[in-house]
Amino acid sequence: MADNQFDVIVAGGGPGGYVCAIRCAQLGLKTAVVERENLGGICLNWGCIPTKALLRSSEIWHLVHRLNEFGFAAGDLKIDFPKIIERSRRVAGQLSDGVRILMRKNKITVIDGEAKLTGKGSLSVSKGGKSSSYGAKNIVLATGARAREFPGLEADGKLVWTYRHAMVPKELPKSLLVVGSGAIGIEFASFYRTLGAEVTVIEVLDRILPVEDEEISVFAGKAFRKQGMTIRTATTVEKLVKGAHNVTATLKAKDGKTDSITVDRVILAVGIVGNVENLGLERAGIRIEKTHVVVNRWGETGVSGMFAIGDLVGPPWLAHKAMHEGVIVAERIAGVKGVHPLDTTKIPGCTYCWPQVASIGMTEAKAKESGRKIKVGKFPFIGNGKAIALGDAEGFIKTIFDSETGEMLGAHMIGAEVTELIQGYSIAMMLEATDADLERVVFPHPTLSEMMHEAVLAADARPLHI
Repeated sequence: MADNQFDVIVAGGGPGGYVCAIRCAQLGLKTAVVERENLGGICLNWGCIPTKALLRSSEIWHLVHRLNEFGFAAGDLKIDFPKIIERSRRVAGQLSDGVRILMRKNKITVIDGEAKLTGKGSLSVSKGGKSSSYGAKNIVLATGARAREFPGLEADGKLVWTYRHAMVPKELPKSLLVVGSGAIGIEFASFYRTLGAEVTVIEVLDRILPVEDEEISVFAGKAFRKQGMTIRTATTVEKLVKGAHNVTATLKAKDGKTDSITVDRVILAVGIVGNVENLGLERAGIRIEKTHVVVNRWGETGVSGMFAIGDLVGPPWLAHKAMHEGVIVAERIAGVKGVHPLDTTKIPGCTYCWPQVASIGMTEAKAKESGRKIKVGKFPFIGNGKAIALGDAEGFIKTIFDSETGEMLGAHMIGAEVTELIQGYSIAMMLEATDADLERVVFPHPTLSEMMHEAVLAADARPLHI
């Protein structure tokens, strides 16, 4: 096989793309990855990982102001904001370099540049005004997505930011307006508020974190307001007027009343759109709907030898979802037997604000809408010894079961380390464990995970510690 010919070429080196490439290589396929910027994609370089590094810094800042509770004293505490940003970038760089090492380890060819389909099984890669041609029996599109912008609300990187700008500011703004209260918006709101900025969050729907269970949203709203955030729901941003050093936003409430707020910076977190432009998709016969490539449950586009995965194909826009899609497509291409399509109802979602939020499956409202008879269990952090010892006893865990079959329909959490705890319920749902099965599981003591057991027991009206 010629040097420019492959069994598989993956266009995009983000979590979905590089994992797909690794699995292809493991299965003996000659594989290449095309990446126009940084291996690891948005997640490793401008999303999941660097934001967690930022949030870790804000968490430490929060904890050092509670030293007295734990028997310590310290004075003259200061924020070195440039160093916080520098550490975040260093973490991202380390992991991006790690992906490049994985490519070498698995003998995957990395092609730097921007890919465009040129025909059946062929594409060109352009960089620096030069273009090269490559061929493959199979092409996997994994070009990801970017922040959505609306007319009149465009980011400029100076006064109005997307998530990307919000990760590398030169100084800590004194005031911020965050437009959108999904995971991205709330994480940035939490980071900046914990470091002392005045933060206002605007949400067009009637509650923040609108994809979460309503009880989680209500609890989170109370917690954020207690921290000093201003939260305005059922509100839209009509326009932004930029000054020399600040921005004035005109806000419109559901009842039609308008007012304005002036802040140092605005963060736009109002969703994402797929990177479908300049790929030659339409010419190749690949269908696009609402900026996303249309695929079946196997990642197939309907065009022979053409696949698509990750944020490019739509929600949930999660790195772990993209990775699993990448593995499924790789195994589908290689003809592995027994491959299962991804069940998106069993994908956990995590928001790394303070307090953390995590969930999987149906909300209580969705479970009721499904027509099932359900039972719900809840257990508060204040009833858990480990949470009290940690000094993080605010939050609760909620479980939802089919009352007739015992099937777990969903689980929802808010509180310390719930983004780590949620995986227990993910495993339970994947293995089709019932409430009776989970009640027989022995959870170690003292741990936060004991609350997961109690929340299951509570669904059957038999919790032990409340």
